[in-house]
Amino acid sequence: MTLGLAFNGQFPWSEVGPYLIAQMLGAIFGQLLIVAAYKPYYNKTENVESILGTFSTIDAENSRLNGFINEFIGTFILVFGALSLTSDHVDPRADFIGLGFLVMCLVISFGGPTGPALNPARDLGPRLLHAMLPFPHKGSSQWKYSWVPVIAPICAGVLAVQLYSLIF
Repeated sequence: MTLGLAFNGQFPWSEVGPYLIAQMLGAIFGQLLIVAAYKPYYNKTENVESILGTFSTIDAENSRLNGFINEFIGTFILVFGALSLTSDHVDPRADFIGLGFLVMCLVISFGGPTGPALNPARDLGPRLLHAMLPFPHKGSSQWKYSWVPVIAPICAGVLAVQLYSLIF
């Protein structure tokens, strides 16, 4: 969303860096809470993909193309929907409820193939943390796949903002 708006001239580039840093730190902090909750599970499980799947996205079919398509569609719907929900400025409380339901529906519907990131920070921050933390059966952080949940959401966000601006 941040980069989609910035690339389309609707968000100041001077604020992009601080926003991205805040998003990454928020994702890492949130993942640290998950680690605290799942620590006994991490110590016992031998399924490396189950561990990585609680940190970042992975593609069930080992297909970067499938992952890219999934991330692109999910993020496009999220950004276009978020712009639509927040454009009227009537009741921001209703906007947040609508956004929460939108994210919930996207995660439920697009969660199977990849466990969608829908935001590069949501994948990259926790993936970095996965690479650093020691677990008995951690496995790979799958860096060959890591570009997918970064590039696909950025492309989708830019296109969604462009299309929304063109239509409305």
